[in-house]
Amino acid sequence: MKKSKQIEQLGGIIMMVAVLMISLGISFQTSGKTSLKDLKIDEVAAKGIATNASQVIDKKENKEVSKNLSLNEVEMETAPASVLRIEVYQGMTMEELSSKLNKSLGGILAGHGKTIAEHSLKVGADPYVVTAIMMHETGNGTSRIANGCYNFGGQKGYGCGAYKRYNSVDEGLTGMIDNLYNNYYAHGLTTVEAIGSRYAESGTWPSMINWYIGQIKAK
Repeated sequence: MKKSKQIEQLGGIIMMVAVLMISLGISFQTSGKTSLKDLKIDEVAAKGIATNASQVIDKKENKEVSKNLSLNEVEMETAPASVLRIEVYQGMTMEELSSKLNKSLGGILAGHGKTIAEHSLKVGADPYVVTAIMMHETGNGTSRIANGCYNFGGQKGYGCGAYKRYNSVDEGLTGMIDNLYNNYYAHGLTTVEAIGSRYAESGTWPSMINWYIGQIKAK
């Protein structure tokens, strides 16, 4: 479309030059006063007009090409940011990990996978282990202390009978994770079996937690 327009413009210029040449020829024949020298000067001027017109078209075309190149350079510079992938845990992004946890969480815990994932990774706890413990200790978000006290780890304390009371779901989630890290992970108890030796009285606790972990991974 652009080339066609430029050809039309150049054709118009050529027509103008042709008319000018014809006019000069007629003037030369009729007046008899126009010298060959004058005619050659006019021819040079006409060629100059055509050359200048061609340069204007070329400059316009080069400007358009330069503009297009600049736009392409901007697109190439910004494209990588749109496909940037940050993996945070076992080859998953934060969104993917949060979604995976949410597939297993129920009751009052449902939909809180992102909070669990983010805070677990922030303090240095395994999000699968954290989620499995919460599910086991609360009947997967259905127990009385989970719904009435926002206590998701069976932590002993005050405010909810013999259990610790938190003021909101988020506070209860982060409080459980902080307790797990400060009293277990920070002391080198990082496996389910090592945590279980101190966390629960039941000898079957570790096997139950590992079962929940398996369920989480399978979804």
